[in-house]
Amino acid sequence: MKKIFILLLSFVLIFSSCTSTDVKVEDVPQIVVPAAPAETAAPVAEEVEDGVSGTIVEVSKYGNTYLDTTTAELLEAFELGDVVEINVNGETVTAPVVTSYSDVDNGSPLVKVDGENVEVALSYADFANTYGAGVGTEMTLTLLEEGGYLAQYQVRHLERTDVREDYESDEVFANFRALSGGNLQENMIYRSCNPGLGDARAPYADELAAEVGIRKVVNLADSDDSLLMTIDPNSYYATLYENGDIVLLNMGVDYRTDDFKAKLKEGIEFILSDPTGPVLIHCNEGKDRAGMVSALIEALAGASMDEIVADYMRSYENYYGVEKGTEQYDAISSIITDFFTTINGRPFPSDQVKTVAEVYLTSQVGLSEEQVATLEALITK
Repeated sequence: MKKIFILLLSFVLIFSSCTSTDVKVEDVPQIVVPAAPAETAAPVAEEVEDGVSGTIVEVSKYGNTYLDTTTAELLEAFELGDVVEINVNGETVTAPVVTSYSDVDNGSPLVKVDGENVEVALSYADFANTYGAGVGTEMTLTLLEEGGYLAQYQVRHLERTDVREDYESDEVFANFRALSGGNLQENMIYRSCNPGLGDARAPYADELAAEVGIRKVVNLADSDDSLLMTIDPNSYYATLYENGDIVLLNMGVDYRTDDFKAKLKEGIEFILSDPTGPVLIHCNEGKDRAGMVSALIEALAGASMDEIVADYMRSYENYYGVEKGTEQYDAISSIITDFFTTINGRPFPSDQVKTVAEVYLTSQVGLSEEQVATLEALITK
């Protein structure tokens, strides 16, 4: 083939020299030989001294970031309870290696290794937004203190199963209960795990919601798209959805954001639009976002801080068997006391928690004083 091409090219050149018309170089046909495709390999976390380097491949709606680094790769460099230094966008963040958001304080960074890929996040906050990180952002994680967080991790570490027989009742398994404390009207406001999630707990939450006659639902976790992917079309919950009795807020966990406050306002206004109860409030587990919203409602009804903390911690008792009076219980309960301190902007006497809730709902969430008063009248005896 090569010889044929050379002969043809020679013929063209000889012919052109015998004519009066010049032949430009660009008029001569060019043969382009395609390069052999390069072999591509799956991305592997880059090893660095005393650590690893990875790239963000996913950001959740909560701002949690997932690296191309696998948990197995990270645990070759670190162990649970180690403290690492994270370099992201020129900023340095210190975080422990743990397995759950509740293993650290509210708002604190963590390196979470309970899934296939490493997750770098802030507990109850938006890591990606805080540090300007997104898909493609690189991070380097290096060892700062071996075992430096191990004692706290062992105190706070939580485990549970998804087997109904491991729990004493359907209510405990589904984390389903009515709010109580202060002057709260009995069996008016309920909280639970997500009856539409499609997991092992959902059918139990759905059946319990039907038993108590739930009329309206504030779903803090889902959008229409996410709910329709998991909901049982034959469930009581599906009937409520079809009737327009569920508001879907798709709320994040960072209560400091304008998005959280706007969606909380929308949820409360949904309740007030047709105040015929009972009402169910839930996120996915019914302990984080639902825990904060329930705490505000209980505070508004005059519940004491001790009552609010006790109800918040029942979720941890239900899911993880955390026992009151233990160091673990006290460490986790600080999440909800810190929540009230943060929304107030400073520490306050515990007997002023109702005032803190009222001021937060009006000055930050944007409800009118009349709306807050109407909500208080609805939920109290």
